[in-house]
Amino acid sequence: MLRLQAISLIQFKNYSKRSFDFKERVVGICGKNGVGKTNLLDAIHYLCFTKSYFSRQDANNVQIGKSGFRIEGNIELQDKPEKAVCILRETGRKEMIVNESIYDKFSHHIGRYPCVVIAPDDAELITGGSEERRKFIDALLSQLDPEYLQQLIVYVKLLQQRNSLLKSFTETGVKNLELLDVLDEQLEKPGKFIFNRRKEFLVSFLPLVKHLYNSIASEPEDVHLFYESELLEADLPELLKVNRNRDCLLQRTTSGIHKDDLDIQLGQHVFRWIASQGQRKSLLFALKLGEMEVLRKEKGFAPLLLLDDVFEKLDEDRISNLLKKVCVENEGQVFITDTNEERLGSHLSGLNVPFEMIRL
Repeated sequence: MLRLQAISLIQFKNYSKRSFDFKERVVGICGKNGVGKTNLLDAIHYLCFTKSYFSRQDANNVQIGKSGFRIEGNIELQDKPEKAVCILRETGRKEMIVNESIYDKFSHHIGRYPCVVIAPDDAELITGGSEERRKFIDALLSQLDPEYLQQLIVYVKLLQQRNSLLKSFTETGVKNLELLDVLDEQLEKPGKFIFNRRKEFLVSFLPLVKHLYNSIASEPEDVHLFYESELLEADLPELLKVNRNRDCLLQRTTSGIHKDDLDIQLGQHVFRWIASQGQRKSLLFALKLGEMEVLRKEKGFAPLLLLDDVFEKLDEDRISNLLKKVCVENEGQVFITDTNEERLGSHLSGLNVPFEMIRL
């Protein structure tokens, strides 16, 4: 079991100093736009991932005019109390501390407190480019498998080095092909590991997503999801060799697992081109609920679920189906934000589960 029992924020975004206690499994957070609903969810995300869900730069999350922030959470994990603290020092140094022990690498914390977020900008997962879908798969597998995260870190670092080398060929007019050979050889191991892990995982995950999509939509729809990767047709060393001249010309690596994608179709058409707003949101929820189910199964307990302003552009049936899945069928802790307290309270009351409402 994973429960966040309390959280305190100091100089974090719009919070100078504020503490919250969470007594129920289902927590509604209501208030007008700009009062800090999303910021509270983001603070919870920091305790789970050591970083913001909404901003790449930690400095952007410091209260205006201040230096540094502190987030502290009281957490119950498998019936044992824990204290997690994330600190951004005035020097810009960030620390993650659990039970008085400081992590030497933030990556070692990933997966300790599994967490799933659904937010408005997540629509890019459906409508955006392949990078968004790769990030989703990578984030999920990184919570499940520490080795996957480490291999991904290695691959990204080597890829950056290879791209810098390709760029230098044009800038200097000198092609160091021996160094390029070395980098190509080093890319093979992490690239192969990541590809095999993705392929193995998606065999069971994509059918689960399709099932969840149809359960949210109420009626079965002709949705299909496929794993796209160049490595399904050729191994990485071969791809790098075949595309070397093109890579030198374009000054970047044009083939590899960093080009993988999920092909999503509705009937015979590309899903994102013809799907309605409701269908796109249903698919987004299906992907996220699938993530939640996989984490629950692998960890032995349900992850935290953060729902940020998810009700817009959803009809009443889809809202009811979603809330039933996350609040009734799911035993994990759920945090839900909404600007409309009456709407949220009405839906939660109809579920016949205990809940609390925080008003900001």
